[in-house]
Amino acid sequence: MGEASSNSTDDDLLLKNFFAEVSEVERDNEVNRILTCFKLNPFEHLNLPFGASPEDIKRQYRKLSLLVHPDKCKHPQAKEAFGALAKAQQLLLDQQERDYVLSQVNAAKDELRMKRKKHLRKDTASKIKSLVEEGKYDQMYEQSEEFQHELKLRVREILTEQEWRRRKMQMRISEEQGRLKKDEEEAKEMWKRKREHEEQWEGTREQRVSSWRDFMKSGKKAKKGEIRPPKLKTEDPNKSYVQRPVKRG
Repeated sequence: MGEASSNSTDDDLLLKNFFAEVSEVERDNEVNRILTCFKLNPFEHLNLPFGASPEDIKRQYRKLSLLVHPDKCKHPQAKEAFGALAKAQQLLLDQQERDYVLSQVNAAKDELRMKRKKHLRKDTASKIKSLVEEGKYDQMYEQSEEFQHELKLRVREILTEQEWRRRKMQMRISEEQGRLKKDEEEAKEMWKRKREHEEQWEGTREQRVSSWRDFMKSGKKAKKGEIRPPKLKTEDPNKSYVQRPVKRG
């Protein structure tokens, strides 16, 4: 416990001495570095290798956040850089988010290894050296600046592709949600109109019944001034009605 406390005190002292020597130009340069980082890779914001541990992440965040803190740095975008660091730390300390980024890193490594194997098939000397050293040659290459640079660029490409797919999917989901909402609103409007029509029809029921009754009563009596045809009896004693024969074709 005492040793851990001593190490913490030593770290605090080192940080204090470090920031005492940091110039305003160096603070501004760090702000610019953070703001020009690839936004989808939190490791780049904290300037850490992909294999950094959670303890490394916390330590680096503390160091850089103090360096660009708006209260200590006069750069006009210091607050924005400070926020970017905080977000990067939050993502990397989230196990699920960190595993996602590292899965893309591993995918990039696999691609670069396959690419290297194809190259070694053509380069006999390199292939023999790789076999002799039993994998040490490949291990040394993956630790080289060349490989790390290629890895960094490929990770950027993969993360960009994944983000584009995510946005396209989100766009489709939003469009589908908009369509469903429109259909729902149209259905509601249709039922509203139907209900209003039914209420209006029911509201005029008494009027319709009364009109029908009036019609039935008035239908039995001739309207004033109307000439109605005479009623003919079936048996006409005067034989005044003679049914004419119907011609049949």
